[in-house]
Amino acid sequence: MFTGLVEQMGEVQTAGARLAVRTPLAAELERGDSIAVNGVCLTAADITGDGFEADVMEETLVRSSLGRLREGDRVNLELALRVGDRLGGHFVQGHVDSTGHVVSMEQREHSRVLQISAPPQVLRYVVEKGSIAVDGVSLTVTEVDDEGFSVSLIPETLERTTLGSVADGDPVNLEVDMLAKYAVKAQ
Repeated sequence: MFTGLVEQMGEVQTAGARLAVRTPLAAELERGDSIAVNGVCLTAADITGDGFEADVMEETLVRSSLGRLREGDRVNLELALRVGDRLGGHFVQGHVDSTGHVVSMEQREHSRVLQISAPPQVLRYVVEKGSIAVDGVSLTVTEVDDEGFSVSLIPETLERTTLGSVADGDPVNLEVDMLAKYAVKAQ
């Protein structure tokens, strides 16, 4: 379980079914610990001096954007939530529902608005002012339509996450609020 508050960006050293990421957060990891990489919950299979390695199964490579990573790419990282930690974002499982794509970016005076396309199976759970994780970042939805949704990014998010460098057409991992899934299922 995660909060969607990115702790650090890491650098991909090796991509594919055995993902290696360089990050100082490795000092806080033990073999078998969970870590979110661009919102995908992975298990640290090996800890190196300056990073960690994790196995990525085929389902994850297909369903998320991790299959598109290349050496040198930056990724959002978050360690698993511990009992007693503050919950500043929202409950994020690290189980990516689908990918979306950045449709447009609009710079405003104090923020940047991203318009993101999303498939219908994701949009059925997305509501205005609700939570969504985009590449592992807990965000508030500002608008929703039949094709996608918008989020507004503050300067802190732009600086501390990979969302500050996304471009039109870039794929992003999407995880809808799990409480929304349960609410829809209960109907």
